[in-house]
Amino acid sequence: MNTESVVEFLGNVPLLQRLPSSSLKRIAEVVVFKRYERGDYVVRKNQDVDGVYFLLEGQAQVLRSAGEENSQQFLLKRFDFFGPGIFGDVYSADVVAVSELTCLLLMSDHRALLETKSVSDSDKERSLVEHILYLEPLDLNVFRGFTPPNAPTYGKVYGGQLVGQALAAASKTVENMKIVHNLHSYFLLVGEINIPIIFEVIRLRDGNNFATRRVDARQKGKTIFILFASFQRKQQGFIYQESIMPHTPAPEMLLPREEMLERRITDPLLPRDYRNKVATEINASFPIDIRFCEPNYSTEQTKSPPRLKYWFRAKGKLSDDDQALHRCVVAYASDLIFASISLNPHRREGMSVAALSLDHSMWFHRPLRADDWLLFVIVSPIASESRGFATGKMFNRKGELVVSLTQEAVLREAVTIKPSFGAKL
Repeated sequence: MNTESVVEFLGNVPLLQRLPSSSLKRIAEVVVFKRYERGDYVVRKNQDVDGVYFLLEGQAQVLRSAGEENSQQFLLKRFDFFGPGIFGDVYSADVVAVSELTCLLLMSDHRALLETKSVSDSDKERSLVEHILYLEPLDLNVFRGFTPPNAPTYGKVYGGQLVGQALAAASKTVENMKIVHNLHSYFLLVGEINIPIIFEVIRLRDGNNFATRRVDARQKGKTIFILFASFQRKQQGFIYQESIMPHTPAPEMLLPREEMLERRITDPLLPRDYRNKVATEINASFPIDIRFCEPNYSTEQTKSPPRLKYWFRAKGKLSDDDQALHRCVVAYASDLIFASISLNPHRREGMSVAALSLDHSMWFHRPLRADDWLLFVIVSPIASESRGFATGKMFNRKGELVVSLTQEAVLREAVTIKPSFGAKL
């Protein structure tokens, strides 16, 4: 099999479809052919990782724990792949050939060839999240926001982008000594990523110590999102804290989200279709560094408890110590994984579900830095009448409660949801 044929094969492997052709050629030059007879073990559970396997011909079976059904999702065929598990540099399961089998093995020494380069790694005056939050002033109370090409999108404007940009617009109309202390927002229509968003700020109140703003976000003349925000001049007062930060590993001891996703992609104990889907969806330019506290084998098709804990911070050093900027960045990050955890107890194999945010509220209790680690603790106490409700708390590394949050989302069993410019419900 010549190099050109190997490159053609590799181009059909879901894990590799995000790579440029030059990377595929380099991989083709270093992979090792491995052949097995029926019944041979390809790898053994807890065996040290020697690399990532790509199935060229034949089939292999992932052997799961006793009592677990070996469904078709764990029968590996041509173009499938597997590698190290999510908990370290060992294989998470036995993989055995169920026919004559030929694999291509990319040795661990060459795993760097699987990496994609992030757009956000290039030199910029602003971090990516600041670039996303940038607004162009059109009038005293009117601003224009954009969805940059390298911003995270999900077929529509990401909800956190609307919250962060609207809060940035409101903050620009308030004197510097007053800082946002709470916001309440409502998602009305799906936002289109290819056209600008106009943010109009209505000055509802300007008092000595407090100011209130309403922001209407519009596209094509329609209001797609509304935010109410209250700002307060710093004042001395009573202080106490009842909430206690849960014990978790330090963020430096946890894997970055991107590395964890890379491990999930190659872990044979996760369903094949899930791994293929994740392989095509990894966004190398996501502007927030996320570290999950409790890595597990849950997917969107397996039940799990309605709770989650993760550390997060903005990637790169933010260019300003201004609290307005840091709170806008936290608002941006807060919608990524929130009320969707209400779906966790209802997930099952073959079920397609979605959570669409309805409203989102935040209370800022203390000064914070969005480029330093914050622990986000999320619990969904109830889902009822097609709606899920979640509460969140954000702690700094000292254990101080800095933000409280709530969100409600509509929960749906899909039909595929196609982005369209229209009502969310």
